[in-house]
Amino acid sequence: MKTENKILELTFEFSLQIIQLYKELLGNKEFVMSKKLLRSGTSIGANVEEANAAQSKREFISKMSIASKEARETRYWLKLLNASKLVDLSYTNHLNQVEHIINILTKIVKTTQDSMGAVKE
Repeated sequence: MKTENKILELTFEFSLQIIQLYKELLGNKEFVMSKKLLRSGTSIGANVEEANAAQSKREFISKMSIASKEARETRYWLKLLNASKLVDLSYTNHLNQVEHIINILTKIVKTTQDSMGAVKE
């Protein structure tokens, strides 16, 4: 399986998990950070999806880079929720998953950038 397809599947599944976490947070009356988490957590997959329809390598890199930034923002909100104990839930699995996604996105961006150095569009 190509890495791009793997990242599509991973980010889609992660988005579904973020939606579930969002529902749990709302059920615990956490309305502010939960909304920020929902926005950034689902944006990762949306940008990966857009990258797959890119018309050039530059556009692909741009969208994957945005996905990476959204993943890092998601990690921030998860870490903040975990450390603040605003809602006492376990965020470990989500943190591990987003870290894995960040690593894959970083590798995709770097590999694509390196390939552009060898072959110009």
